[in-house]
Amino acid sequence: QLQLVESGGGLVQPGGSLRLSCASTGFTLDDYAIGWFRQAPGKEREGVSCISASGRSTYYANAMKGRFTVSRDNTKHTVYLQMNALKPEDTAVYYCAAGWLAGCALTKNQYDSWGQGTQVTVSP
Repeated sequence: QLQLVESGGGLVQPGGSLRLSCASTGFTLDDYAIGWFRQAPGKEREGVSCISASGRSTYYANAMKGRFTVSRDNTKHTVYLQMNALKPEDTAVYYCAAGWLAGCALTKNQYDSWGQGTQVTVSP
């Protein structure tokens, strides 16, 4: 099973930016679609964005369109989530997940391997 590690979370003021990274240990994630999900306290885990293995297909949840950008650098075996114009409601633990699927999707059960998550807190 692919092991994933997220990094880049932290505390940021409203309107600020963060870039999350997702890397793998043991195996390369280059052949996998990667999804980003988040979970706020007391809420279900929800899809944020995803990118296909080739990087040619991306998808965003409506609340993230225009603010978040997903990308991957397969030379560095890393997937990124650039988050701009952050809002307090973006506060959550953010997870990346890897799945063997065509294109990508924001459906949790299509992903087999998950990272431990990184905390993002948006607060004045």
